[in-house]
Amino acid sequence: MLTIGSNHMGRALIVGMAVALAACAKKDTGALDTGMAADTGIAATTADTGMAAAPAALSDANIVYILDNANMLDSAAGAVAATKGTAADVRTFANQMMRDHHSLRQQGQDLAKKLGVTPEEPPTLRLGGPHGPSAKAEDSKAQFDKTMSMLNGAAKGKDFDKAYIDNEVTYHQAVLQTATSAMNQAQNAELKNLIQKAAPKIQGHLDLAQAIQAKMK
Repeated sequence: MLTIGSNHMGRALIVGMAVALAACAKKDTGALDTGMAADTGIAATTADTGMAAAPAALSDANIVYILDNANMLDSAAGAVAATKGTAADVRTFANQMMRDHHSLRQQGQDLAKKLGVTPEEPPTLRLGGPHGPSAKAEDSKAQFDKTMSMLNGAAKGKDFDKAYIDNEVTYHQAVLQTATSAMNQAQNAELKNLIQKAAPKIQGHLDLAQAIQAKMK
């Protein structure tokens, strides 16, 4: 979890980027053929973000919606961090996130158009644990706005760099969890294939973020 004193930016970033991800993943996820397994720290990520999955199945339209929002969010966050990041490796990473997630989003949109799948928000989600309040996935829009406001309003410096990178580690762990769930639930073979092809890139993002994070300690 992020620990930046009384600054709530880190927490807002984690929640904002995870709300469309970890909250939608099934509890009984399996591993992808690409080598994504339980040792990625996914279980800890779910606990740290305070998110718990609603036991509802996801349709292909739901999966397209979730992944599109995930890629949009990290691309947008990368665009801010590429400008506001202080450390060179943070700015380089942010630029890569902006490019890669824009590309992944475009691939998803192109496939959805080809398949005639209209993105659809998932069913009611339950946040904050099994007894927490329920919310619609559309609330991720408010979280996105809050996250971007926090990023844009935060002063440049080491705290910003650490908040961004710490969040990117948590975020990509959540993405891997969601990709595993989506892979298991997707009905269309081309959608499954798209997720499987994207998995190594997401794992690479996580590895890179963790390497940068380790240097900050």
